[in-house]
Amino acid sequence: MRLSVEDYRQWKNKSVTLLGMSGVGKTHLSATLRQHDWFHYSGDYRIGKRYLDEAILDLIKEQAMKVPFLKDLLRKDWIYITNNITIDDPGPVLSYVGKLGNPELGGVPLDQFVRHQAEYRLAEIRAMYDVPEFIRKAHSIYGYPHFVNDVGGSLCELDEPGVIELLAEHSLILYIQVTTPAEEQKLIERAKSDPKPLYYRPEFLQEQLAVYLQVTGLNYAAQMDPDEFTRWIFPRLFHSRIPRYETIAHNFGYTVTSEEVAKVRDEHDFNHLVETAIHRYQGA
Repeated sequence: MRLSVEDYRQWKNKSVTLLGMSGVGKTHLSATLRQHDWFHYSGDYRIGKRYLDEAILDLIKEQAMKVPFLKDLLRKDWIYITNNITIDDPGPVLSYVGKLGNPELGGVPLDQFVRHQAEYRLAEIRAMYDVPEFIRKAHSIYGYPHFVNDVGGSLCELDEPGVIELLAEHSLILYIQVTTPAEEQKLIERAKSDPKPLYYRPEFLQEQLAVYLQVTGLNYAAQMDPDEFTRWIFPRLFHSRIPRYETIAHNFGYTVTSEEVAKVRDEHDFNHLVETAIHRYQGA
């Protein structure tokens, strides 16, 4: 979707897809726009509520059944477990993806981890194919004039023909780029201080896991500290995704910086930011 600044200003029902690594400001922008009558579509929320809900609950029940007291209550249907995911906290989805490593330290065994990764990828693809229908629902059912698609940082890694093209057909893609060493280091340090589950392309995971085991002298993934491995791999994942994001932005969208995004306080600021990105693209 290529627009002039005037086209964007006159666009009665705006639809924007926010692209970038976790932590660059996608959810900040989405939450800001939500206060100004934009429908906030969260990819992870859709994944957790629609496509992985049963799998998430099964995983929780599997763990609960290991506790004799809870096992008895569950089998007699005296209690029930629900997936309480929210737009602002996709915790259940992250818990399902998990972190690779020693199960005794909260990690997930390699075979199960790979299976969960594949299931997450498929769920994210399905959630993105739902975007056009939710744009329609946002307008015709809920009465929102505008739509913001808050996608996961792994969108660039899905390698699924047609997904990006579909999003570009129905929304303006805005890539949030980290441009300064200070911003990059801040994002990496934040991820290291609170390591969260991540999606990895299968080839990338296989390659990096082999390197990590060699560097640490470990023999198996089950020996790894899951948090330490996640901290170690994040900078490598971050840099591997940059050219993928940039290719999408070059072919289908526009680029802004994380520093610019941090200054957005309301809808007016956001629209000005998009117009600036369009100006930059036209002048390139």
